[in-house]
Amino acid sequence: MNETMVCVVGNVATQPIYRESPTGPTARFRLAVTARYLDREKNVWTDGHTNFFTVWARRSLATNVAASVAVGDPLVVQGRLKVRTEQRDGQGWLSADLDAAAIGHDLSRGTSAFRRSAKPEAQTGPTAQPEPNWETQPQSRPEDTDHSGPASQLLAEPVGVT
Repeated sequence: MNETMVCVVGNVATQPIYRESPTGPTARFRLAVTARYLDREKNVWTDGHTNFFTVWARRSLATNVAASVAVGDPLVVQGRLKVRTEQRDGQGWLSADLDAAAIGHDLSRGTSAFRRSAKPEAQTGPTAQPEPNWETQPQSRPEDTDHSGPASQLLAEPVGVT
């Protein structure tokens, strides 16, 4: 499985387009990535070349992109890079697409408030398990434990002594 995984930091250039398809929801938008460098002669930061990527999101990521991403948002996108070449009107075109695995706001440039998306209906019946209690419980002391059951009788007998 030879795929080119990349992580790209940039700004949303187009409003995300959300579509429902037979294979599930998809969303796409353009991401602008501009290199910046220090111009030592003028002692100022200068914008370099801007690369544009078409970002594709699928399934629940697409739904969350449609609800969370707007033009101008600073994003970090991680996914598979796909570079395509094609001929249009006798000219060669090159495009770079990112099949996103993860998308998030760039918190080095602002704040964001996370909201967990709604889960599908909870499963019921014998296969459903209750949520474990993750709260810290006080540790029981050995003297507080009832040792009168059959398992404690097995433990009380010497093992391997003849």
